[in-house]
Amino acid sequence: MKNLILSLFIIGLLISCNQKPSENAQKVKSNDYLDYSEKDDKLSGGVKMIPVQTPVGEFNVWTKRVGNNPKMKVLLLHGGPGATHEYFECADSYLPNAEIEYYYYDQLESFYSDKPSDSSLWSVDRFVDEVEQVRKALGLNKDNFYLLGHSWGGILGIEYALKYQNNLKGLIISNMMSSIPDYIKYADEVLGPQLDPEVLAEIKQLEAGNEFTSERYAELTFTHFYPEHVLRMPLEEWPDPVNRAFANINGDMYITMQGPSEFGVVGDAKLKNWDRSEDLSKITVPTLTIGGAYDTMDPKHKEWMANEVQNGRYLHCPEGSHFAMYDDQETYFNGLIKFIKDVDSGNM
Repeated sequence: MKNLILSLFIIGLLISCNQKPSENAQKVKSNDYLDYSEKDDKLSGGVKMIPVQTPVGEFNVWTKRVGNNPKMKVLLLHGGPGATHEYFECADSYLPNAEIEYYYYDQLESFYSDKPSDSSLWSVDRFVDEVEQVRKALGLNKDNFYLLGHSWGGILGIEYALKYQNNLKGLIISNMMSSIPDYIKYADEVLGPQLDPEVLAEIKQLEAGNEFTSERYAELTFTHFYPEHVLRMPLEEWPDPVNRAFANINGDMYITMQGPSEFGVVGDAKLKNWDRSEDLSKITVPTLTIGGAYDTMDPKHKEWMANEVQNGRYLHCPEGSHFAMYDDQETYFNGLIKFIKDVDSGNM
């Protein structure tokens, strides 16, 4: 009996060894999406410091690649100005499964990159030139290069497309309007009146007194405005990547370019008069605009933008705010992935 059992065991072992690998095993073996063996950033797990030339010298900016796909490569432009790539980390839950290669990137003066603290470098044109240098260093081109800009990054995306769109395969403008004056008007006429009248009155009083850095101003905006229009979750539930990005923001650059107010752009902020609405029709590359129903940026304006560019699509996040990649995550990433794959397959 023992010999019979042993014989059956040996026969079963031989049969199992001779069987062909399962379909799933073959797929994993042939899938090189996460194969870094031939990459020059293998040692650092995809991280690469890229030297960029500026009018005041050379500095390094931080990038990190995730995945391999020769046809679909997305460079992520964070907001701020002066925030970090960190709040984009939710992309790890979606883009790898879609086998889309993507790059985290901290712009110059942001936390992971060099910080010369030189306000002469804080201009739209200089940052556009930086993006082009990063593109070249990463080897991105018109056959694979998708540029996704969120908030301030959307300004960069628009400006880059107007200057270098021959290098692009697709453009994504996420949660950004094409006009700062229109954004200011929306904040004054739509967002402000949605607040409790007493809260709004106190905020306006504090702003009139230039008390933007007071504890009371922070308390009012973070309690009443942020959970409604920036990220629609209780503050204590905000995801760690978002909290880190806020904690690591370059406040000096943010205030210089965007201004201290949470309701539009005030004072002599560098971006106060930025407006490219009349130039949107010059953008010919496939373009996706993304808006949230509760966004700080007017969703109807972003839908209008999609009709102004020559080959546009609008993605509406009905539960989303300014960080729609978190509070309407499925809609955001499913729509983003569909756009990229439609462009790649020639359906856009």
